Amino acid sequence: MTTGATISPEQAVTLAGLFRERVHQTPDAIAYRQYDIGRCEWTRTTWREMANEVGDWQAAMLREGLKPGDRVGIMLRNSREWIAFDQAALGLGLVTVPLYTEDRPENAAYIINDANIRLLLVEGKRQWQQLQTVKDEIQGLERIISVNTIEEEDGPADGRLESLSAWLFGVRGDLQAGESDADDLATIVYTSGTTGRPKGVMLSHHNILSNAYASSRCAPMSMEDVMLSFLPLSHTLERTAGYYMAMMVGIQVAYARSIPQLGEDLQAIRPTILVSVPRIYERVYGRILDGLKKKSPLAQRLFRRAVAVGWRRFQHHQGRAGWHPSLLTWPLLEKAVAHKILSRLGGRMRLAICGGAAMPPEVAKVFIGLGLPLFQGYGMTECSPVASVNHPDDNIPESIGLALEGVEVKVGERDELLVRGPNVMLGYWNNEQATKEAVDADGWLHTGDQARIDEGGHIYIIGRLKEIIVLANGEKVPPADMEMAITMDPLFEQVMIIGEGKPYLSALVVLDEDHWKEFAAGLDVDSHGAASLSDKYVEKAVLHRIAQAIDDFPGYAQVRRVTLSLTPWSIEDGLLTPTMKMKRARIENKYHEAIECMYEGHCA
Repeated sequence: MTTGATISPEQAVTLAGLFRERVHQTPDAIAYRQYDIGRCEWTRTTWREMANEVGDWQAAMLREGLKPGDRVGIMLRNSREWIAFDQAALGLGLVTVPLYTEDRPENAAYIINDANIRLLLVEGKRQWQQLQTVKDEIQGLERIISVNTIEEEDGPADGRLESLSAWLFGVRGDLQAGESDADDLATIVYTSGTTGRPKGVMLSHHNILSNAYASSRCAPMSMEDVMLSFLPLSHTLERTAGYYMAMMVGIQVAYARSIPQLGEDLQAIRPTILVSVPRIYERVYGRILDGLKKKSPLAQRLFRRAVAVGWRRFQHHQGRAGWHPSLLTWPLLEKAVAHKILSRLGGRMRLAICGGAAMPPEVAKVFIGLGLPLFQGYGMTECSPVASVNHPDDNIPESIGLALEGVEVKVGERDELLVRGPNVMLGYWNNEQATKEAVDADGWLHTGDQARIDEGGHIYIIGRLKEIIVLANGEKVPPADMEMAITMDPLFEQVMIIGEGKPYLSALVVLDEDHWKEFAAGLDVDSHGAASLSDKYVEKAVLHRIAQAIDDFPGYAQVRRVTLSLTPWSIEDGLLTPTMKMKRARIENKYHEAIECMYEGHCA
């Protein structure tokens, strides 16, 4: 195998240039692994094979009459085909617009129209049927390519629809590279839209290349590494870190089959690098705690001891604590406790990168204490997306790390975190006003997050400007922090704190069904009866659990009323964004009557 070096932005110039350089350096190295359902095995694809595929895709795109600057959309799960489509488009000077496979049809229609997408690649039947519900709203879309064959009975005939196999049949082409410049538009990524219509973030080739390169320099990585990709590639964190950065370094990427099968895939692939969001670790943490309840008191004490000694060991290695005799017990604790738990993640993880939301400190402490190299970072789509990350030799889990090389950060008015650098977006597509509001005349991106920066340069998020609840007495409450603390209790699946302008805080709570049954049994109430969810005795018990979860918050930050449900908020019902963020206004509207009851005091 030819050994390749990390490719710099100067070498690559464009994202298509990055792909060509990787193919040139290591043509026979394994690029991607993907599970073949028909063959029931993981298949491997080399960079040379990828280049041949991309050339064919480009020939098919040229046959469609697409020209540089045209927008093409992709509504596909993570796969080798996602990469082939993206690289084919980038090499022809086209602009890729990713869409979430689980997004609501009306959101997809809005993006297709707003970006004027001419060609769209979809997964198959499900995405096709979703689009059929809004077909009269979609304009300008000339061709829809489905990776999986769609039968006639799956929907009405549409002359624009063609299967991928038919679209590529008989087409052969050499890998092409248009004359794109580093500062040309490469992609439009639509934000989640928690408070309104999604905004199209315009990112250039250099925006992403500079960000991927700076990210690669935060920790040792090499072609020996293997990454398991499961966050959607339509999410900019996965796209930059799990696709372009991996390509820069030459890291082999395996595509997970699904979230439910993630545990099996971790065992099969045994990745050395994982890019994730906190919720994955929170779920594993919850399962660990559930499992401990069934263990003996001795096993529980042993677990707590392993975490405590492991944490002390971590602090010692970071230079923040001295040596202690208890560290001599670590090899035994690692073998008896830590190894067994971390083996569920494949057993050879070197870098576990976490972003997208705040990681609860107690969760980070447990995993780091068990020996998982966990590094929290921060970013947003508008900065391509990474702004900061912790480093292996300078890791403060409570922080979001240090600013990336070449990126400036500072705290502005009202403690707002500002970011400036080559990773900051070109602007919002078709929205000059929003661009002016987000990026000031000096090039500083206004993140909307409140932060403090310590003397060592570590950044700490302390709140969010637009998500601070101001109670009637003027006290300010950060709802996201409280929600995170409450959902650490496995009884609570989803929580939204409300109380703007009100005399006290209330909560809308979705209970975990399995834990609710156990909880209800302990209260001697019927877990199947809808009336139990509004029972005053149950509400009092739930409020007690919530109070325990938020014990560290100020006294005025008390939740005094609660509305319970067993129906999770979802993307399909419009209450969550494709990145699983709550659409607070929509949730409040859905529960309008229940909220009034909680404050009027006469719920039915």
